[in-house]
Amino acid sequence: MHSILVSSCLLGEPVRYDGGASRCDGAILQRWIREGRVVPVCPELAGGLPVPRPPAEITGGGGPEVLGGTARVLERSGRDVTAPYVLGADHTLEMAAAMGIRLAVLKEGSPSCGAGLIHDGSFTGAKGPGLGVAAARLRQAGIRVFCEAQLAEADCVLGQLERGVSS
Repeated sequence: MHSILVSSCLLGEPVRYDGGASRCDGAILQRWIREGRVVPVCPELAGGLPVPRPPAEITGGGGPEVLGGTARVLERSGRDVTAPYVLGADHTLEMAAAMGIRLAVLKEGSPSCGAGLIHDGSFTGAKGPGLGVAAARLRQAGIRVFCEAQLAEADCVLGQLERGVSS
């Protein structure tokens, strides 16, 4: 049985920057929980950041650029928090690799977990296409990354993995 990495906030854990959660009650995720497949992760906490913490956004690109050293993760004050984001991404990948995880469902919009959309670095609430730092690290390692709106697609890929079909 394949395990699935899931953002802790989607599981109702109060780990978001504001001390809240973004609980996802989708039927597919609830089934995975019942089946014992879900492995919770919060890359930001894994990187040593506290709860609550100031909001942060990627400036100068997205997660791949942060990992490549050409973009940074900044708090609104301008404080550079790139290092804990990279550390958290590395820890997340190490955990996934140790458990043989090949799928992740991560919180969209997050500077760590965004799987298709991230805030644009302007702190105005605007989002654009991009990957968070942990999502980028996982994808670089060949792990399929989805957001909470893509549970059906992730479940389809899970079914293919279970049947031994390469995707």
